[in-house]
Amino acid sequence: MAAKKEAAKMLKITLVRSMIGQVPKARATAKAMGFRKLNQTVELPDNASTRGQIQKIRHMVKVEEA
Repeated sequence: MAAKKEAAKMLKITLVRSMIGQVPKARATAKAMGFRKLNQTVELPDNASTRGQIQKIRHMVKVEEA
């Protein structure tokens, strides 16, 4: 029961393409992930939900493991 809690794996996600001209669904996904401006980087947990969001806007972001 004394198992150490490992730090949750995180992903560093950078917005590399503008939200201008994107379909509304892609814009909404980027905003939901916390992006406000171009070249902004956010750190989000590496889970199925985040991976799904990345998949929706994969043409707009660059992903690295943190």
